Amino acid sequence: MRPEHIPAPRRAPATREIGSEFHWDPSALLSEARGGLPAWVPARRELFATGCGALRAALRQLVPAGVLHVPSYFCMGVAEALADLVPVSFYRHLPDGRGPRWETLRARPGDVVLAQNLFGWDDQAPWNAWIRAHPGIPVIEDHSHDPFSTWAKNSIGAYVVASLRKTLPLPDGGLLWSPDGRDLPAPEGPESAGAGQKLAAMLLKAGWLDGQPVPKETFRALQRRGEGELLGSAGPASTVTRAVLPMLDVRGLREAGKVNAYSLFEALHGRTGKAIVLGFSGADDAAPFRVQLALHSAGERDAMLATLAANRIYAPVHWRQDRHGWWSGDEEAAALADRMITLPVDHRCSSDDVLRLAEVVTSQASRESRSGHIIRA
Repeated sequence: MRPEHIPAPRRAPATREIGSEFHWDPSALLSEARGGLPAWVPARRELFATGCGALRAALRQLVPAGVLHVPSYFCMGVAEALADLVPVSFYRHLPDGRGPRWETLRARPGDVVLAQNLFGWDDQAPWNAWIRAHPGIPVIEDHSHDPFSTWAKNSIGAYVVASLRKTLPLPDGGLLWSPDGRDLPAPEGPESAGAGQKLAAMLLKAGWLDGQPVPKETFRALQRRGEGELLGSAGPASTVTRAVLPMLDVRGLREAGKVNAYSLFEALHGRTGKAIVLGFSGADDAAPFRVQLALHSAGERDAMLATLAANRIYAPVHWRQDRHGWWSGDEEAAALADRMITLPVDHRCSSDDVLRLAEVVTSQASRESRSGHIIRA
């Protein structure tokens, strides 16, 4: 008989959770000599608490006298934070494989342009051509969806920024460098308390996933509070992120996420009813940021989200636009955002997880239609 003071072993839930916030995973570490940032990332770089904070610092460094041009399919919270510094105008760039609509990008000398590698599968060549044709207009590139792509490696922009915690299991981190050798702004102030809360949540979630008696709401509340504290922080990255980043298996995590994204993409082929799976263009070695699904209507999108959540699959929405609040003014972008979800297939997923995710999606989609198709941009 087991002594009363020794708890019985606990088992993880039979159906694994897919998606949601990262947990702390020591298996993601390598030795400092083998892990960390790719060798091509410049030694002359800064590490902020957030990508938004790095963006704001780069924008201040450029001292724009005119307008900041932002993609219309973008995080509106970040766009609003940037609008505190400079007037913002939106140009059309949708996740449809067609890239920016250049006729909507009416930048003039004195303006700044924000470009993004949307979901990690946009093409660099059109942006390079635009930059070379407009040498007097600096471009800040946002590579948060694939920070270590060939495009980021060969960028000719004024600045490159990437929010690392979108793809790596870190509590915070916004990487900034300048491909054309401009002065780098330094982080301001102390570390954000939000990083400590996010780390605590990551540690508790690891215990919960291991079957320990950790209430889920405990680490979820810490995650929410941490995100609130971190929001837009231009302070330095946390001590934890700066210590862990050199030893993360960045290459392995990126490759695992890439394999899983392509596996899910293929598993969904022809099986999504009226929903459209978007993807994949860009460089051959691109690592797509998950898999994006455009439902036929906002109602069907919400039904898909509910079905996924009922199966312990937590899919984010990139990005909601509130037409009664801060939004792009681009009805086509907002209407597409109303129907979009991101299927959370990343480095944490096993092949069984990918198949389960595909089965749940196709089962829900088949209730509407069986004439599915995939747009290959």
